[in-house]
Amino acid sequence: MNFKEINIGKLIHERSKELEVDHERICKFLDCTEEEITKMYTSEHIDTRFLLRWSKLLEYDFFRIYSQHLILFAPSGNTSKSTKRNGNNSGLPVFRKNIYTREVIFFILELIQSNEKSTFQIIDEYGIPKNTLYNWIKKYENEFKTRLPKNLQ
Repeated sequence: MNFKEINIGKLIHERSKELEVDHERICKFLDCTEEEITKMYTSEHIDTRFLLRWSKLLEYDFFRIYSQHLILFAPSGNTSKSTKRNGNNSGLPVFRKNIYTREVIFFILELIQSNEKSTFQIIDEYGIPKNTLYNWIKKYENEFKTRLPKNLQ
């Protein structure tokens, strides 16, 4: 999965084919015509109202794909600056950026395994601490042993 370039319509189409959801059911659930559904399948962007309904219908959290993108590609915010700018009592929920899901960890390890990126590139581009990356490699070595390059085994 490429978290940098997200084509949400294509992913939704793949999931609906995977589950073999009837077009009539989709149209009824989303209150759309078949033509509108086809447009959504080809669209790179979908209104959040529809994305939420697709997530419910297809039992898959499509929003998480965007969250993973933020974890990997958005710069970590300086909390002291954002607190001053937004005030201490913001009504918005606060999320920790440095929580890596298993999917993100495996995505990073796949980049290393496929020699697409070196460990130094991963550290530099994604801002993952060196110790964290090497802990992942050690922790998941059994699952990736046959797939990791020899110098990391």
